[in-house]
Amino acid sequence: MKVFSLFNDKTKKGVDGRKQSLNKVKSAFSKTDKVIWMHAASLGEYEQGLPVLEKLKDQFQDHKILITFFSPSGYENVVKKKHIADVICYLPFDKVNTVREFVSQFDVKLFFTVKYDYWYNLLSVLKEKNTKIYVISALFYERQSFFTSYGKWFVKQLKKNVDWFFHQTQFSVALAKSVGLVKSSVTGDTRFDRVKQLRNRDNHVDYIGDFTGSHKAIVFGSSWQAEEKIAEMVSRKNNTVKIIIAPHDLKRVEHLKNIFPDAVLYSQIKSSKSLNSNSQILIIDSIGLLSKLYSYADIAVVGGGFHDAGLHNILEAATFGVPVIFGNHYKKNPEADDLIGKNGGRSFKDEYTATEFVLFLANEDHEEELTEMSENAKNFVDEKPNSTEMILQKILS
Repeated sequence: MKVFSLFNDKTKKGVDGRKQSLNKVKSAFSKTDKVIWMHAASLGEYEQGLPVLEKLKDQFQDHKILITFFSPSGYENVVKKKHIADVICYLPFDKVNTVREFVSQFDVKLFFTVKYDYWYNLLSVLKEKNTKIYVISALFYERQSFFTSYGKWFVKQLKKNVDWFFHQTQFSVALAKSVGLVKSSVTGDTRFDRVKQLRNRDNHVDYIGDFTGSHKAIVFGSSWQAEEKIAEMVSRKNNTVKIIIAPHDLKRVEHLKNIFPDAVLYSQIKSSKSLNSNSQILIIDSIGLLSKLYSYADIAVVGGGFHDAGLHNILEAATFGVPVIFGNHYKKNPEADDLIGKNGGRSFKDEYTATEFVLFLANEDHEEELTEMSENAKNFVDEKPNSTEMILQKILS
């Protein structure tokens, strides 16, 4: 990472940020402070673990809260938001002396990592301090190193150090138990708890209702090139729908302006405090709005699934009863198969077939199909169990 950081800005942020982690905990914690620590690889895992962390904070009000990240994108998105942590920092590099010095600055009572970010020395050092260690929303898959001959040594460490695995799926539990990780149970995906909460907050975003008006609205969330191509083709073939594009990276805004020269930027609307444009397309050049924007959508096209970058969060749209369209690269997202099975979402191998289906749903002659998919998407989220409560019951037992 240190070598790669010479050529990559994102990696450099991660390397530089880790230099500050020790000082952050030293200044915020005393060595006798009781701490609950959540580790998340990136933003998605943070959102997944947050419902559990919030409940633990309510339960242990005399404990302080530490959140660590591996990814710069996760850290930078969360550190700018309102959060419940006393400290947010990068996870130190997994070297014995580095980890031991970091952990010695406070008294870790409970640690959990989210989904599948495991660090050998960190888990060992925490267990030396008799810390309770859990994995929340664990998701094992067949191609992980644990299920190879060279991964057996790490499985032994997990068996020795992790007190319990809370798995998303029965298949994940079966894989874990096949290598001896028997302290496991199915509790589902905590992201469902998180997205259910989104409905109950104020989801108003200034000017969006004025922009969409009485037209059908299609939100392109966390878009990459493929999803933006779909937006371009839809706009050419249906000029009555309103299109909102929230790119996965704000660096794409300039590119989007070139593709859609008549589009309006959200920042322009905010600065002028009025919506003077009759444009069909609105480009969101601000962060932190996407999950609220889905509440205005009739159809959602979620990015990342047309290549190996990984599918972004489809549940944030589904919770509002919005049919979700995405690419077919989602091997680490079992909820995508489940949503398709419930006819609340569709996956496509290319932009052209996806565009045809978006246009089909947006057509007034197919209102019945759109309504059916909308109801299916909402029901898909509603019927999931309260994973957070199941996890808390086990931790507190």
